[in-house]
Amino acid sequence: MMTGPSMMEHLLKLQNFKSAQESSYDRTGGNDDYVSIEPGDKAVICDVDGPGQISRIWVTVASPDTYVRRTCVIRMFWDGEASPSVEAPLGDFFGVGFGMYKHYTALPMGMSSGGYFCYFPMPFAKSARIEVENQSSKKIYAFYYNITYHKLEKLEKDTPYFHALWRHDETRRDENYLLLDAEGRGHYAGCAMSMQGRIPFSLWFLEGDEMIYVDGEGHPPAVHGTGTEDYFNSGWYFSKGTYSAPFHGLTVKDWAKARISAYRFHIEDPIPFEKSIRVTMEHGGSNDAPGCYYDSTAYWYQVEPHKPHAGLPNPDERLPRDPPLELLGRRVAANVLDRGFGLGKTLSSILSKRK
Repeated sequence: MMTGPSMMEHLLKLQNFKSAQESSYDRTGGNDDYVSIEPGDKAVICDVDGPGQISRIWVTVASPDTYVRRTCVIRMFWDGEASPSVEAPLGDFFGVGFGMYKHYTALPMGMSSGGYFCYFPMPFAKSARIEVENQSSKKIYAFYYNITYHKLEKLEKDTPYFHALWRHDETRRDENYLLLDAEGRGHYAGCAMSMQGRIPFSLWFLEGDEMIYVDGEGHPPAVHGTGTEDYFNSGWYFSKGTYSAPFHGLTVKDWAKARISAYRFHIEDPIPFEKSIRVTMEHGGSNDAPGCYYDSTAYWYQVEPHKPHAGLPNPDERLPRDPPLELLGRRVAANVLDRGFGLGKTLSSILSKRK
């Protein structure tokens, strides 16, 4: 009997790799299964030799900083490279913008009931190193993580490596927003994109089309769309509101703040390139919505080496455009929470010593 293709078909074959996991479990045998990260410090959460392939990343974080998903940065380095292949604020890497936590469950990644997960395969030949940096002025009291990987006998030649890069810019008249500018051989695997317009209750910026230029092609490119929400497989300015599907979804829609955060993964329709790729998004009907706040995380695979990038803007420049009173309120709340975290740790320490 013939059966069709299945994403679980590999379970019918014996596997020829060994599974291992890096995690934050308490090495003393206690229950403090996390690491703490002081302001300005980094924590290496994965440092393993290859060849291998990361198959799952899960984390969760506790911090009084209500913007921690923008002020905490995740980076990934393959085979001892100097320039990271992955660099993004924590929340944006896992698919939601504006420093927000929103429950959604896509196939490659998501945020689910307090956790953050990613199932993008991440191969490496010699080594894999993942670090998180706390660029907040507040301590990260607890960062939990599990990183599952496969130990392989070898990695095939010209295996493309996983990459992700966060970008931020204000839209400019007569100029597309740039999500990705990569050089080499590989394929574009999707993006998570957040947009905030200048005018409350106006989503005119969504009129912009995606334009993806492959291997130096001229305008119009072979991949040219009909509107921003159309690119994300929705319609009429996301008329039915937020949702999550396996390959695309809308995590934030705020009319009052003119905010949109959406994702699309090119799992079934990757866009290959032999020399270069530029993934861009028009804004408004004809790039006529300047001054909007756009940021994005692009995901792609390519054969190394990759094009170096300039790094991220400083934490203050990465914060979302919240109203001044809201920004002040969140900072006051962070100070109150910080004192609460500190008191809780002190009480916990006292109680543990009495046992």
